[in-house]
Order: sequence, then C-alpha cells, then structure tokens
Amino acid sequence: MTNQKILLITGGTGSFGNAVLKRFLSRDEYQEIRIFSRDEKKQDDMRQFYHNDKIKYYIGDVRDRKSINNAMIGVDYVFHAAALKQVPSCEFFPIEAVKTNVNGTENVIDAAIQEGVKKLILLSTDKAVYPINAMGMSKAIAEKVLIAKSRNLNTKDITLCGTRYGNVMASRGSVIPLFVEQIKANKTITITDPNMTRFMMSLHDAVDLVLYAFNEGQQGDIFVQKAPASTIEDLAISLQEIFNCKNEVKIIGTRHGEKLYETLVNREEMVKALDLGNYYRIPADTRDLNYDKYFSEGIENVSVIEDYHSHNTYRLSKEELKKILLGLDFIQKELK
Repeated sequence: MTNQKILLITGGTGSFGNAVLKRFLSRDEYQEIRIFSRDEKKQDDMRQFYHNDKIKYYIGDVRDRKSINNAMIGVDYVFHAAALKQVPSCEFFPIEAVKTNVNGTENVIDAAIQEGVKKLILLSTDKAVYPINAMGMSKAIAEKVLIAKSRNLNTKDITLCGTRYGNVMASRGSVIPLFVEQIKANKTITITDPNMTRFMMSLHDAVDLVLYAFNEGQQGDIFVQKAPASTIEDLAISLQEIFNCKNEVKIIGTRHGEKLYETLVNREEMVKALDLGNYYRIPADTRDLNYDKYFSEGIENVSVIEDYHSHNTYRLSKEELKKILLGLDFIQKELK
C-alpha cells in the first residue's frame, strides 16, 4: 500500500490526540498526520517529544472556518476531538461552549465535505444523553448536527459517524488525579456522593472505540463501548489502599451540573440500538420532515426498555477496580 493517506486530528494536543497519534504513526500507509489546535505551547511540546517529520502542526481554531479549510486540504480522514469539555467552564460561559462544540463541529464537517474527506469521526460524551449542563447540551447538539448533515450524503460521499464515551480514567480534570493529589498531600479526600457511579474507561479503551467506528461506521452511526462502572466511594477507597494511606474522607455533596449516574444510551436509542458484543451501534434517525409520521407512527416498547447507564452496567469490585487502576500509566508514575 502506498504512503498517501493523510489523517487530521482536531484538538490533537489533548490526551486522545496523543494516544491516537501513537497508534497511527506506526501505520505505513499514512504519509502525514496533522495536529490541529490553538495551543502553540502544547504543539511545541509534542514537536520536541516526537521528533517525527510525519507529524505536521496546524495552529487554528475550529471556530474559524478559514483555518480549518487550510488544514483540511488533501485530508483523507478526520478525528474531531476539539471541544470545550470542562463542565464548570461551560456552565459559566455557555455561549463559548456553543461556539466551539456546535458551530465548531459544523465548521469541521462542512470543511471535510468540501475537501472530499472519506470519513469523519466525532468524539462525543455520555453527558450528551439527558444533558443537564451546558457542556452536555452543546455536545448533544453537535451529535444532531452530524446526523443532520449525514442525511444529505450518499455512500460515495464522506461518511460521518460518532462515538460516545464516559470520563476517561485519569484524564485532565477528572476525579482520579484529584484524589491522588489529596492523598499524596495528606489532605482530606472530598467525595461528592458515595453512591455516585461513573463508567471506568481507560484512554486505550477510548481509542479502541474510535478505531472501531473508523473501521465499521456507516452514515450517521453513533458507537458506544460497553464499560464497567464504580461508585465514587469505592474509587476513593481503592486509591487509598493502593497508596497505603488512611486520609480522612469528607462528603461535600453533588456539585452543580453533576448527575448521580451517567447514561451512555437512552431508552429511545436502546429500542433501535444494535448489540455488537462489546459495543452498541446506534443507527441514525433517517426520518424526513413529513410531520404526519410523528403523529401517526410510534414505538410501543419504549416504556419497557431501560437506558444503558453507570448504575445498571457491570459494577466493579474493589479488587477489580484496583487492578484496573494499577494498569494506568498515571498511577504507576505517581507510585514512583
């Protein structure tokens, strides 16, 4: 196979960008991998770390269509990871979340269609399902934008599909680094709600999900990887045992914009979702604007279907959780 394919990763300086970059750098058929972001410092850090001529760096912002057009020329595949992801930031500045997560997504998709890209994968979040915060709401609309755009494309055009996953373990701004920081500084461990559950998904799992969508995705599909979950209390206790400490634990209550549990597939989607073993495939809603269908046709069994969420997925024991935690590079570095 000739070295002629070009991959573009928006938001490519983040955790996901670095992880997927490492996977594709070893693939001979890719002659170029473009990292698109607005953070010149992180791009320079990557440049110094990788020292690889196959990687090309583009400064730009998904809000600026012209900067995306420039980076999209000649591209074959796109992983769209650029987003505002911090819940508190989006709560205080919701319009900024819309500009990046909604308008930015439309800009990336339109540029990809214009430049003849073969496939685009949107990275979404469990917070887009039954959203209660601005970040989740903006990502839910981003999914709708992708699906709406996909309706007007045929099989010869670009394929647009997405992935949806929960918090990546030990990612920036997540609870594991916070707990570890509190443990190592001998501070009180602050738990919002001991019964709160979250999916336990590694960065490796997140990349696997995106690559599965990359290989198997059809027009308008959203893919979800089945993942185990843990309570926040069990997570704190497991980390205490790993670091051999007994910090005081304080329950501070649920923070603004947080849920008791996170949902990856809602019941309306579960009706049509295809169980692929390790994954769910949620096919696109292909109905048109014939309003009569919305009044005369329905789905009888929606009320008896359960959502797929972190309260009803497989619950990890403390020993299972500790094994997963010890497999994280972040934990190993902190133990040293």
